[in-house]
Parts: sequence; structure tokens; C-alpha cells
Amino acid sequence: MKRPILIIVSVVVAFVLIGTALMTLFGPYVGTTYNSVSNELPGYGGGAPESVVVQETINSAPVSMRDQAILAFQVLEPQKQERMVIQNADLAIVVADPQARMSEIAAMAVALGGHVVSSSLYTTYYGPNSVEAPEATLTIRVPQEKLDEALATIEKDAVKVNYENRTSEDITNVYVDLQSQLKAKQAAEKKLLEFIEKAEDTESALAVYTQLQIIQSEIEVLKGQIKYYDESVALSAVSIRLIAEETVQPVEVGGWKLEGAANDAIQDLIYFTQGFTRFLIRFVLYTLPALILVAIPLYLVFLGGRGLYRRLKKSKAATEVKPEEKK
Repeated sequence: MKRPILIIVSVVVAFVLIGTALMTLFGPYVGTTYNSVSNELPGYGGGAPESVVVQETINSAPVSMRDQAILAFQVLEPQKQERMVIQNADLAIVVADPQARMSEIAAMAVALGGHVVSSSLYTTYYGPNSVEAPEATLTIRVPQEKLDEALATIEKDAVKVNYENRTSEDITNVYVDLQSQLKAKQAAEKKLLEFIEKAEDTESALAVYTQLQIIQSEIEVLKGQIKYYDESVALSAVSIRLIAEETVQPVEVGGWKLEGAANDAIQDLIYFTQGFTRFLIRFVLYTLPALILVAIPLYLVFLGGRGLYRRLKKSKAATEVKPEEKK
């Protein structure tokens, strides 16, 4: 009796594992996107290496111009550069009216010389009866020298500050490197333009023009990266989450206000219920149908294998019986 049960359990476990693996491979990917500042921007360091560009340009230019081509790619000594630091902040505050506070913060950002990057007003739910309440998020940019003033203004009339995080990133070395690359490529562009004007034949002019297009494309990329860093240093990004005051009030059950650990426990239970409900919906509408689709071919393979096994077993039994009949 135990053996069939073990076989059934093993088959079920194997089916679930195979189904999960197939769902992972072929199912939709659900992830979270985060905004961050990275030193490795698209196009950074792209294009052909300097040595390759030098060699190809020199080889394609007339012999009389080779010495001039080498001068175009000489290494430029980096100039002294003041520190370039990107400063950003994010915080969550509890306010009486998220919508009105969002408008006030947007106006404050413009008054300080900044602007609103994005804003969102939506509805959240709280309490045992899932009462609706507004909530908002917005991101603003303000001049870096006025970041402290902006944060103080944002927190001034807040009921509570849940958290405040400030980050700093020193990009001086990256910025100097980009400027050095830009100067070198601009010098190369100038020399290549001279080569085209002095080219003695069409083949040489075409070869230099090809290199000129590559250099000009790289120059535009470098200018874009430098402009991005200039703006990031000049204007600090501040991300604010505005939470309605009523959502943080103690939960009231039968006239009894739950505070402290009891209030947190009730809130956690509500969140768990919401999460479990979403899980059930996803399981019924996605996971279960996907497992059924995986189970159909696996079951057919199982039936085919079992039938083949029984035929082989029956044939073997018949073969063993025949010698006994001869005796």
C-alpha cells in the first residue's frame, strides 16, 4: 500500500518541479524598475580605440600629411577641475492633504529655480473596511545650493517625516575623462577636415571622410554625456512620497483604538490578506492553467511509457512460459 502512495507523491513532485521550470522559462517576467545614476552611460567609451583610429586615418591620408595626423591625436593633459558632486534626496512625509501639498511643493520647486520631473496622485486603502485615501508621489529638481532649503520647506508643515535619505556621488574623475576625450576628438575632427580639403584624389578623401563621420558621432555622444552630468550636478533630484494622515491613525475596532503593536499587527494582517488574495487570483488565472497545459503532454508521455513497459513485460513473461511448456 505504501509503494503506490510513494510513486504518486514522486510523480506529483516531479510534475510540479517540471511545470515550475517551464513556467519560469516561458512565462512573463515581472520585475521592478529602479531609477539610478550610473557612470556607465550608453555610448560611454564607445567607438573605435584611439590607436585604431590613428592608424587607419594616417594610412588613408596622403604621405605628406602623416606628421600632421599624428599631432591631431596627441594626449592632452587634463586641466584642473573643481569637484563635481551629484546630490539627491528622497523622503516620505505624512500630510493632511496629499493633493494640496503636492501642488505646494511643485510651486516651491519652480520658485527656487527648479522644475517638476514627474508627479502622480492615486488612491490607497487602509483599515479593516478598506477605506479609500489619497496618496501622491512626485520628483522635483532644485538648484543644488538650495537643496537644504527645499527639504526644510517640504518638511515644515508635515505631520510626520517617515524617512529622509540623501546621497552624494563624486563624478569628478569621470567628468574630466569625458572632457579630455572630447578635446582629443575635436582636435582630430579639425585635422580631418583639413585632410579632406587637401586630398589629392577621391579615394583618400573618401577614406578620411569615413573617419570624420565616426569622430563627429563620438563627439555628439560625449557632448550629451557632459551635458547630462552638468545638469545632474546643477540640479538635485528630490523624490517625495506624500502619505495621507488618516492612513497612519490608530485602527478603531468596536470603539477601541488599537495603537502600537496592536495597530501594526492589524495593518500587517490587512496587507497579508491583500497579498494572499492577489496570489489566489494569479494562481487561478495563470499558474493553474499553465500547470494543466504542462500536465497534458507529460501525462501522454506517462501513458505511452506505461503501455510500452507493460508490452515488454508481457512479452518477457510469454517467452519464459514457452520453455516450460516444451518440458
